[in-house]
Amino acid sequence: MKKDIILAGVGGQGTLSIAAIIAKAAVKMGLSVRQSEVHGMAQRGGAVLAHLRIADADIASDLVPQGAGDLIISMEPLESLRYAAWLAPDGALVTAEEPFMNINDYPEIETIRAIIRRFPKYRIIGAERLAKDAGLPKAANVVMAGAAASFLPLPDDALEAAIADMFAAKGATALEANKKAFKLGKDAAL
Repeated sequence: MKKDIILAGVGGQGTLSIAAIIAKAAVKMGLSVRQSEVHGMAQRGGAVLAHLRIADADIASDLVPQGAGDLIISMEPLESLRYAAWLAPDGALVTAEEPFMNINDYPEIETIRAIIRRFPKYRIIGAERLAKDAGLPKAANVVMAGAAASFLPLPDDALEAAIADMFAAKGATALEANKKAFKLGKDAAL
């Protein structure tokens, strides 16, 4: 088993937290994990990218080869398309529907969504709305972890345990909201 994942977003959206949730769950399952991150301009609203590779055998490289990715998880629709060349022909693209318009010439959002809809496997998720429904607007990234769960080689309980590990220190209310966010994202992607 091998799963190559690209995670994309904009600084402050929690993209790297999604990678951490998935990586923690995979490690607890005894799988090999390799990760590489690029977030140099993230604090200024710049792009954030992570390559995450999970396997039941040794992994030689941290980077997903172009055209070989099994999954793109994106917190922002335009960022999902920026890395589409890394997706394998049978790969899945899971993106939040809400744009982060940090550039003056941001393309028309319906044009971006139309391109995403051409992928054989895709999900466009109202992550911000679902995070608010969960009671924690900052949990849009956990919504996206839930939305991507059915494309991952990990059981939901392993992902939920990783979420509990990451957010327990924030208190019971935040932990419950994050658990709810995960479930809402999972349900939305079915």
